[in-house]
Amino acid sequence: MQETARHSSKGLADQLARNIEQLITEEVFPVGTPLVERALAERFRVSRSPIREALRILAQRSILGQRPEGGYFVQARPQGSAFGLLTANEDEEEKIYLKIGEDRLAGVLPERVTESDLMRRYAVTKTQLGSILQRIGQEGWIERLPGHGWQFLPILTSSETYDQGYRFRILIESAALLEPDFKVDEAALRKCLAEQQALIDGAVEWASPAQLFDANARLHETIAGFSGNVFILDSLKRINRLRRLMEYRKVVDRAAAARRCREHRTLIELLLAGQQEAAADFIRLHLRDAAREKSEKHTPHSSP
Repeated sequence: MQETARHSSKGLADQLARNIEQLITEEVFPVGTPLVERALAERFRVSRSPIREALRILAQRSILGQRPEGGYFVQARPQGSAFGLLTANEDEEEKIYLKIGEDRLAGVLPERVTESDLMRRYAVTKTQLGSILQRIGQEGWIERLPGHGWQFLPILTSSETYDQGYRFRILIESAALLEPDFKVDEAALRKCLAEQQALIDGAVEWASPAQLFDANARLHETIAGFSGNVFILDSLKRINRLRRLMEYRKVVDRAAAARRCREHRTLIELLLAGQQEAAADFIRLHLRDAAREKSEKHTPHSSP
């Protein structure tokens, strides 16, 4: 029992270390930023103990340095590929996370659940489940109820609503590029380019459905943010939260995923060259092709 608890605690610390490392990579925490245990614990909704261990892990890798007065600061950005924070091995928590998503889509899980119910159903410890629920909560498809239990939030559950979501994206994402206040943040766009290039260079062959979704959603939301229109960005984030599980449910077509990443690279190059109108036309076609392809695969009588 103690060995299981130690393993679960280490797993949570490792996950938190990856989360913090991602924030450093995205420059949410730039080099020189002091990291406060209490603030991080509140951000990730965990106790300070696993945060402390996560910070030690990052300090051992020289990503964090120790402050003379105590605590840590960001000493260096992580090195390596833009996809270097990800691993090809799907751990047990990832499998359980995906299983919860599949069961929710299939209607196996009710709208409201308790942690004890989930622990019994998926044979996980409280610490493991806490890490998984924290991730699901951050992604926006579950929330903690006042007092006791959790409630799943609305998601797209049918082919019809999934297709409607894509049509909505075609409208707002192409319009975003033509907004009068549209302005490219070159540094942010180049980060997305590095991530897409890492996928093209091989990561697309082993990345999980969740990792692929996050990388691609991050690019589209980054571009929508350039519009300066908060309603466009908020709408896209909401639709991405709703369609997340439908994407996970699909069998990943690696060849199609690689092709979409190459299209993303073309889109980024158009924006870096200042060709907004061409980029708007391109993103419209890109989304239409993706919608058609995924809709056909979602139709029961479509060929394999």
